[in-house]
Amino acid sequence: MTAALHIAATLRCDVLIIGAGGAALRCAAEVLEQMPGASVYALTKVSHPQKSHTSTAQGGLAAVDPRDPLDSTLFHMFDTWKGSDCTADQNVVKLICESAWEQILWLENRGMHFSRDREGRLSKRTFGGHTRNFGEASVYRAVFEADRTGKGIMDTSWGETLKNGIRFFNQCIAVELLIKDRRCGGCIAFKQKDGQFVKILAKATVIATGGSGQVFRVTTNCRQNTGDGLALALQAGLPIMDPEAVQFHPTGIVGPGILASETLRSVGGILRNRDLEPFMVNYAPKMKELAPRDLVARAIESEIREGRGIVNPDHNIPHVWIDLRHLSDDVHEKQIPEVSSFFKRYVNLDTKKDLCPVRPSNHYHMGGIPTNAFGEVQDGDQQIIGGLYAVGECAAASFHGFNRLGTNSILELITMGKLVAERLIPYIKEEYGKHQDIAGDRFAARFSTYMEATGSESVGLIRNAMRTMMTEKVSVFRTEKTMNEAIEDLAESYERAHRAPLACRDLAMNQELLNRWELDNLLMVAMAISQAALHRKESRGAHFRDDYPERKDEFNYHTLASMVSFPTVEIGRREIDMSLFAAGGEHHEKFDYIERKY
Repeated sequence: MTAALHIAATLRCDVLIIGAGGAALRCAAEVLEQMPGASVYALTKVSHPQKSHTSTAQGGLAAVDPRDPLDSTLFHMFDTWKGSDCTADQNVVKLICESAWEQILWLENRGMHFSRDREGRLSKRTFGGHTRNFGEASVYRAVFEADRTGKGIMDTSWGETLKNGIRFFNQCIAVELLIKDRRCGGCIAFKQKDGQFVKILAKATVIATGGSGQVFRVTTNCRQNTGDGLALALQAGLPIMDPEAVQFHPTGIVGPGILASETLRSVGGILRNRDLEPFMVNYAPKMKELAPRDLVARAIESEIREGRGIVNPDHNIPHVWIDLRHLSDDVHEKQIPEVSSFFKRYVNLDTKKDLCPVRPSNHYHMGGIPTNAFGEVQDGDQQIIGGLYAVGECAAASFHGFNRLGTNSILELITMGKLVAERLIPYIKEEYGKHQDIAGDRFAARFSTYMEATGSESVGLIRNAMRTMMTEKVSVFRTEKTMNEAIEDLAESYERAHRAPLACRDLAMNQELLNRWELDNLLMVAMAISQAALHRKESRGAHFRDDYPERKDEFNYHTLASMVSFPTVEIGRREIDMSLFAAGGEHHEKFDYIERKY
């Protein structure tokens, strides 16, 4: 079978982007603007770039208007540092926050329909953890397009790449990175429609594969978010950074787990328990519903654990309410129309009249492939891999640390997309940026194992059981006992997967084969998350341990998790950049390891 899994063709391009979401398209658009005529290929796992998960982003993106008398970039930097539980890299925080407004103008000048107020100015809304005067009060910082901001970004960036000549490969996955002597020369890709493997040689390769939410059963993520980029890096011998830093959004719609945007709380939604008490005042007295996501998620889970939740009769799942009934018709119809429609469509509730059931749902991975501030991928020794970049949710520069503030994710997509493009353009123009033909030697053995498996196990049952287990044992609250159980379960699942045969052994349009490949990726990422979470004996941001509930200075570093072979994970570290604090300027003390209260 291995002999049959041959390379059908070799393609060459200047820039290969693995992914076609917001970060990928912003990067591609910048390359094509600055280098007219460059050949840029983008692989997308889905049937069309517009199916990418960025299109589902709802609430907005944070950016300080330099003309705003009540806000400043310094406040945004402070909020991001504090929100990260003092684990974001300060050089990255500074770079992105200072680049933010420029990218808002880029989007607007290319046709994005940002919402505006009655005076014609860009509308703004507040989000959890965003403040003025170093935490004094909430600030209106996020610009938005109703409650479908991600769709606006995708439409705009996609149009820019199309008019400048990008080439998309739809339903195409990267199955092996081509790396030799700390240089990347492209990847081996699998074209699902044709059932063919192709080698794509590129002067620069950008990993932009998005998140890993399908590791968990209850998630806001799309079906395709299976941590493919993280697994691709691990298989190439590269580490992933801070895999234990997984965000659970406070308000997933009970049942489907679909995101009920933080916008609901920014426009005045109130979280209520079984007795209809507004409970957030007990957990974040000043910020209440607008505290950072990790605090709100734990508050909801605590209410449920202490018996103040409500059991949903349709799904037998405990939850709390979000109350939107007091909001005006104008808010319902102009600011949250899409989220309101989700409650109507999925749980048959009218947000104007009914209390809406929510509870935490897996949402975002703060960890990812380690890069420097310009998106260049680093190995376990923190040496740059030439010609290899990572951007978006699959990457960790790290802008978010151990807790991402709402609206900072799509800000990172568009700023880092541009910065990566600016970094790789000089690289591919230099002599050492020429094509390097590296043989791919792992993909055939991996896919041969899938095709030749025998036994009575089921890929679908293994996947579903794993996702349920991760939701139960490595979720909002963690303990040594539950994580050890998770690690044992994952090791057993990996062995079971090798005894899961494929009913169809054709290569072309074989969804079962894709599911088997995804299962390997999910198991690898889940193992890295669990092992890193077990190692970090403290609570920090979204990583909360019941058995170690306090943050500890001895863990003031980034985790680097490398997978020698499944299930063995080696743990290293990368120091947190403290350059804003070290600079010693005005307000530098705000960027020390500060207490995190809201």
